[in-house]
Amino acid sequence: MKIYADTSVFGGIFDKEFFEASRQFFNEVDSNHFTLVTSAIVEAEIEPAPKEIREFFNKYAEITEDALQLQKNYISSGVVTDKSIQDALHVALATVSGCKIIVSWNFKHIVHYDKIPKYNAVNILNGYGEIGIYSPLEVISYDN
Repeated sequence: MKIYADTSVFGGIFDKEFFEASRQFFNEVDSNHFTLVTSAIVEAEIEPAPKEIREFFNKYAEITEDALQLQKNYISSGVVTDKSIQDALHVALATVSGCKIIVSWNFKHIVHYDKIPKYNAVNILNGYGEIGIYSPLEVISYDN
């Protein structure tokens, strides 16, 4: 299964609150339980981050015109405002890349009960399927 991880998930590796679930998520990526998809936008957001986060980040995806258009559609439909343009691009990149899931620790603009159905409504209106939007806590295995 392809899963898009936004910037917050990479930073979660170095955050006391999110470390355990983030580490488990990346362990499952490393063991090929998930195929990780990320993007140049994550790379740009990580650029000013501390060195250990930049070093941890190592996967990329290109920003396509289709993703940029979907991002605009999220904003014009009121899913998020212009202030959350990067968050909209994360969801658009994951959707256009064919991911089944996007994981994020961003509970305000991405992983939010009110936003998720709105993102998916815009996806459907634009010919894309629905995408699952979760925190890493909701996708990791607890069998270990």
